[in-house]
Amino acid sequence: MNKANSQGRLARLERIFFSIGTVEAARFDYNLPKEAIAQVPADKRDESRLLLVNRATGQVADHLFKELPDLLPQEANLFRNTVKVMKARIFAERQGGGKTECLILNPSSDAPTTDWWCLLRPGKRLPVGAAFSLEGLFVATVLEKNDEGMAKVHFDLQKHETVADLTDEIGEMPLPPYIQRSEDDDRKALDGERYQTIYADPQKPFGAAAPTAGLHFTPQTIDRMVANGSRFHDLTLHVGMGTFKPIQAELIESHVMHEEYYEIPQATRKAMASRSDNRMKLAVGTTSLRAMEDYYRHTRKHPDTGEGTFGRNADIFIFPPDYFATDALLTNFHLPRSTLLCLVSAFLTPGSTDGIDWLKQIYQAALKRNYRFYSYGDAMLIL
Repeated sequence: MNKANSQGRLARLERIFFSIGTVEAARFDYNLPKEAIAQVPADKRDESRLLLVNRATGQVADHLFKELPDLLPQEANLFRNTVKVMKARIFAERQGGGKTECLILNPSSDAPTTDWWCLLRPGKRLPVGAAFSLEGLFVATVLEKNDEGMAKVHFDLQKHETVADLTDEIGEMPLPPYIQRSEDDDRKALDGERYQTIYADPQKPFGAAAPTAGLHFTPQTIDRMVANGSRFHDLTLHVGMGTFKPIQAELIESHVMHEEYYEIPQATRKAMASRSDNRMKLAVGTTSLRAMEDYYRHTRKHPDTGEGTFGRNADIFIFPPDYFATDALLTNFHLPRSTLLCLVSAFLTPGSTDGIDWLKQIYQAALKRNYRFYSYGDAMLIL
């Protein structure tokens, strides 16, 4: 995108924002029956359902995910988040007695291999300086706590080289709270496989949650798409627990957005920047879209050198009205009053707040058609 176009887009956005004013968070509420929340994935990944939304015509159509290769232009660029979900929930003994649960979120920048930000339960019984452990495996010490309730924890590993290696052996998948599992639930083995994309990078174990739009892909679906002329491009966004944090402020713009670190390789950035091949740019999931749009907007003011891997913390909060450099979005169905619902609403009608009510209408239609919601649910393709 050239400089004149980007400046024009920013000017249009400012005019629309200030003419419309504030957006109430209550507009992003909707009622969801408990039975519509998927507790298990579809028997086969690509047998999940796919709701196609055409923004140009307003039409909505039912498909299966395995039909995706036939729904896209033959020459499409798909950008996917290759983060691996850590088995980040571990259980241990507190120093002095008592059990504790530790949810490992993301590495500390100053000591990324041994110091991690975590959520601890019970947190009040683990102040700074307290320790918890598993005999023969590790001793962990609380170094500090922040205002968001997270603790920086140092792991003294006795058997494993990295914290990720430790969690691979003893951890459980950090399923979101709306997926219910008992302590001895047989479905935990299924979660270990299916709450992970087939293209997750073992070298990128930085996901506290799965990039769920990617859970539907199978090798067969990918092969068909590549045979049709589509290309896949990888990036990594470290999905944090802030993804599930509801908007509690009365006005959307008062919400403090969580930051998530992302990395985009040089080859992927080249595909993102290219307009010469007229390929559709499709973001596989809201995490990919968030990384892409943050990169586009950041580099308008701070030009990319074009060398190596680009990385930074995404602090972008996308809500209506907004504009996008990305052409299409593949996503699941999201929680009420969530930042992801804001993002999808904005994407439906760029430059307008009309997408808020339209998305709720689409969701109601999906419920009547028995679509399954949230992480293990069905998908939606917005063209």
